[in-house]
Amino acid sequence: MKKIISFALLLVMLLTMVACGGASTMTMGTGGTQGTYYAFGGILGSQIKNSAGITVNVVSTDGSKANILGIDAGNYQLGTVQSDVMAYAWEGSRSFEAEGALKSFRVVGGLYAEAVQLVTMNPEIKTVADLAGKKVSIGAAGSGVYFNAIDVLNAAGLTEKDIDPQYQSFGDSADALKDGKIDAAFIVAGPPTPAITELFTTNTAYLVPIDGAVADKLMKDCPYYTVHSIPANTYKGQTEEVKTVTVKATLIVSASSSEEDVYNLTKAIFDNIEDITAAHAKGAELSIENATSGMTAPFHAGAAKYFAEKGVTVETE
Repeated sequence: MKKIISFALLLVMLLTMVACGGASTMTMGTGGTQGTYYAFGGILGSQIKNSAGITVNVVSTDGSKANILGIDAGNYQLGTVQSDVMAYAWEGSRSFEAEGALKSFRVVGGLYAEAVQLVTMNPEIKTVADLAGKKVSIGAAGSGVYFNAIDVLNAAGLTEKDIDPQYQSFGDSADALKDGKIDAAFIVAGPPTPAITELFTTNTAYLVPIDGAVADKLMKDCPYYTVHSIPANTYKGQTEEVKTVTVKATLIVSASSSEEDVYNLTKAIFDNIEDITAAHAKGAELSIENATSGMTAPFHAGAAKYFAEKGVTVETE
């Protein structure tokens, strides 16, 4: 009889945990294994599990668009995305023209700056204009990186036809640079980015600035870009600060996720910034202000509830 009672109590406890969201499991789409999304996503996943009791399965993907489509298909519940790609999805523009506007996701919060990093091993490439006639990796066709690269090229008076475009991932771009198969590559991620770190560690490489008139025109034409500086010594041999532009890495969640789960995972992240920073340098950019500013899609009600407790009102739908 005691065993039966004990089993019954255990069953009640388990059912209560499920009802309260304590046994929730989510899958998070990130990016390539040599990018910041994947590494930082793993840290966030661990923090969410430890602090909110939600198991997060972090998977490597093709990045922002794949993550949004994965959430729309029900394969993922969380995803890291570029703020500009998120805007395309919500509006049904650019890389989402074929799919049309997608409304199946909501914002949890902005995370950190994603610098547009233009990398080369050719010391003669000093400006964006110097890419004319060169073999340049501009990311997978239709990806966030692709449109960032096109925006930067256009701001410098170039088009895709003015270069020899190569459509490669971060890791493939780094390998192609080392092998002399391309002259430069656009990599959009939070620095230090693993693929670039490895390249600079084993080779003489350079970051090309995106500044001055090019940056001014870019921000005038595309207001979701902001100026950004990559500090000296972010990469081996990079002895000076490099100015560029940035979009924002953003965490999104399925619109169908429960308010309680999303509140708990938002709290797990933004109440534990110090712990996250100790595990990954990008954690230092986490803040309530950064999380809630410049978003181009509505927030999930669970995230909005957390930010309201911090005195910040965000748009929901």
